[in-house]
Amino acid sequence: MSKNKNHKRIRFRRILQVIMVIIGGFIAAYGLETVLIPNSVSDGGVTGVSIVGSQLSGMPLGILIAVLNIPFIWLGYKQIGKSFAIRSVIGIVSLAVGTSLMHHTPAIIEGDTLLVTVVGGIILGFGMGVALRNGGALDGIDMLAVLLSRKLPFGTSDLILFLNAFVFIFVSTVFGLQGAFLSAIAYFIASKVIHIVEIGLSGSKSFQIITTEPEIMVETIRDRLGRSATYKEAYGGFSHERFKEITCVINRLEETKLKEIINEIDEGAFVTVYDVAEVKGGNFKKHNIH
Repeated sequence: MSKNKNHKRIRFRRILQVIMVIIGGFIAAYGLETVLIPNSVSDGGVTGVSIVGSQLSGMPLGILIAVLNIPFIWLGYKQIGKSFAIRSVIGIVSLAVGTSLMHHTPAIIEGDTLLVTVVGGIILGFGMGVALRNGGALDGIDMLAVLLSRKLPFGTSDLILFLNAFVFIFVSTVFGLQGAFLSAIAYFIASKVIHIVEIGLSGSKSFQIITTEPEIMVETIRDRLGRSATYKEAYGGFSHERFKEITCVINRLEETKLKEIINEIDEGAFVTVYDVAEVKGGNFKKHNIH
């Protein structure tokens, strides 16, 4: 019975994720058709190439988005997997259909270039972020960058930037140099919004603490923050001293309070802090401290 319930829960979650990918595609299409394109501002990646191609050839934008993304969907299937490829197909089709349905929708902002790039980038990034968070993609250039990074001595982010530089040069042939710069700004804003949507505004931090008072430190963190911590035995590379390294994962709102606890107990503690993209399972649940 429990297995059946678990299966239904997983199936419901997958259906919900597909719905969210579709919604993400339509949100991105709304940003393109009501903010960016009417003001001669493009996007990066395959979508940016499609926008320019549509302006030059007169072909519907939705058709170009769908056609130009086909080889990248194949790359996604080969490099990431079937589930990701299927959801990306759904997302890209949603984006393509959305641009067709909203093509004659009046622009919500006109003239103000700063407002256009900011609002357009936010809407576009939010839609793409929603799709990515639910296991799909709306643009294939990231998949190409992942593949090239395995063949070339460059990181994925460097290759995405490099590939988009050519896209924005292509954009300048239709929208001019100003349009290309505005498109790059809108793309930058969209990329930041995607990051926020994927990770969340609060996010998490991982603290690794080397202190002379590990037991007191852990007890205080538990009592005053309601967080558990783990020990890991470590050895000093110079002194060969054996000590306990504390690892504690918190949310960003608790960061200042944890730093106060560390300074209060051991001002000389060695602390490293990392951004955490996702936390699942274990004992991350916060305990009641009141």
